[in-house]
Amino acid sequence: MRLFEGTPFDRPPRCPRCDELEEECRCPPEPQSPPKQTVPPHKQTARLSIEKRKRGKRVTRVVGLSADETDLEHLLKQLKDRCGSGGRIDDGVLEIQGDQRDVIQRLLVEIGYRIQK
Repeated sequence: MRLFEGTPFDRPPRCPRCDELEEECRCPPEPQSPPKQTVPPHKQTARLSIEKRKRGKRVTRVVGLSADETDLEHLLKQLKDRCGSGGRIDDGVLEIQGDQRDVIQRLLVEIGYRIQK
């Protein structure tokens, strides 16, 4: 008995649309979505603020960046790496744990964003 005998991994892959074997499938390739349009950083203004949470925890919030026209996930990763703390995106608002205004402001200016305090 083989290791994967009788499981889906034992069978050759099939096309999800026509259920033919992948080598025999004649389905046209799926259309690619157009690339996401982004607004350059120098045309956006970010507003920094501090929010005090329960038990005295502070969160630095970056507001004003368009969620549809900015790669917020990539920007959040850069901010978290530079600050050495956690963070998340909440309704298009970047939140970084702690009072990190100075570090975030320096990084955003390096990237090219305008800052409003």
